[in-house]
Amino acid sequence: MAIQEHSYYASFGYHVTNFFAPSIRFGTSDDLKSLIDKAHELGILVLMDIVYSHASNNVLDGLNMFDGTDGHYFHTGSRGHHSVWDSRLFNYGSWEVLRYLLSNARWWLEEYKFDGYRFDGVTSMMYIHHGLQ
Repeated sequence: MAIQEHSYYASFGYHVTNFFAPSIRFGTSDDLKSLIDKAHELGILVLMDIVYSHASNNVLDGLNMFDGTDGHYFHTGSRGHHSVWDSRLFNYGSWEVLRYLLSNARWWLEEYKFDGYRFDGVTSMMYIHHGLQ
């Protein structure tokens, strides 16, 4: 399951509100680092389930409307909203969004020593119809 900080527990971690923080529901940041270190000592690779296909639509604790506009990180209008997931959709055509997400991916590798990723919702990232048809 996704471990990035999220505000809605029923989303299983897929409505991310803070891309640079592990969820506090399962322990501290140091606990996560210790878990990964222990797995590595045992020869186990640790993959992170990372969520770049969508983000929380919350305006108080997420990126939505971060600068007061609808399109700072996300597509504007209906294209920026996933109707089934009730979440926001990143604008991957924006260099700033790509830099943000790539810096985030690197940060998890460097800070927590994850070995790689499983990307959630890839069809939603690739297709405007989000793979729902």
